[in-house]
Amino acid sequence: MKKLYAVIGNPIGHSMSPIMHNDLFSFYQIDASYLPFQIKSEDLKDAVDGFKAIGIGGFNVTVPHKTAIIPLLDEVDELAASIGAVNTVVNENGRLKGYNTDGPGFLKGLQAFMSGAASKKILLIGAGGAARAIYFTLAMEKPEAIDIANRTVAKAQRLIDDCPYSVKSEACTLEEAGRKLGEYDLVVQTTSIGMAPKIADQPLDLSNIKKHSHVCDIIYNPLETKLLQDASNRGANVQNGIDMFVYQGALAFEKWTGIFPDVERMRENVLKQLGGLHVNR
Repeated sequence: MKKLYAVIGNPIGHSMSPIMHNDLFSFYQIDASYLPFQIKSEDLKDAVDGFKAIGIGGFNVTVPHKTAIIPLLDEVDELAASIGAVNTVVNENGRLKGYNTDGPGFLKGLQAFMSGAASKKILLIGAGGAARAIYFTLAMEKPEAIDIANRTVAKAQRLIDDCPYSVKSEACTLEEAGRKLGEYDLVVQTTSIGMAPKIADQPLDLSNIKKHSHVCDIIYNPLETKLLQDASNRGANVQNGIDMFVYQGALAFEKWTGIFPDVERMRENVLKQLGGLHVNR
């Protein structure tokens, strides 16, 4: 019998996940379909109950439901619980278990780009949901330090205080981060600054960036933000958000099927949807 998988959010029409996952089901000859469902917040419980009743294989969760869904699940993975957000749900013998593959997906993509986070001094720009998932995941990798720069320093400090994993961190303004940019081996941009249509914006001045450092921007529309263009022109190695998106999807697919999929196939599929020809890695 055909298995059903899904992604829920509001809005959901822009999601590239259905094309990506349906291609994988076809490629691996798995009798399954992946569908998008636009679910209003007030209907979330009914949707989860309905998914459980029909025996859904699993589903992805996007904004605005990543936190609200937690109390509706039977179990939540330790990392997802500490982050306070779920983006992947697996039906394990009738019990719905939540995971967060955003942070691990970023890390997998990072490891394809550089040696990883261990012993590195890292600057994280932003203190929202994506920053939280990435910060908690990187904190487990034993970096030298992870500083967080945000327009509201208090919010960055709250993120540091919430982290259950031991890591040296300081909260600072974007201006302060810009002044000491030469100290960092890795800069990770997690905000929406520079996303289409405001593609001329960037969150901080890169004048002091260290040559041959690594700069990641989790945005992938445009494929190369103003921040990445500037960093590349100053001799840094740059990576956009395609790899994070692909790897978080690959980890979800693995949890549902036991198969870690062909990520290059996934990247090319996403690029076709975006209309791009290549991605800087």
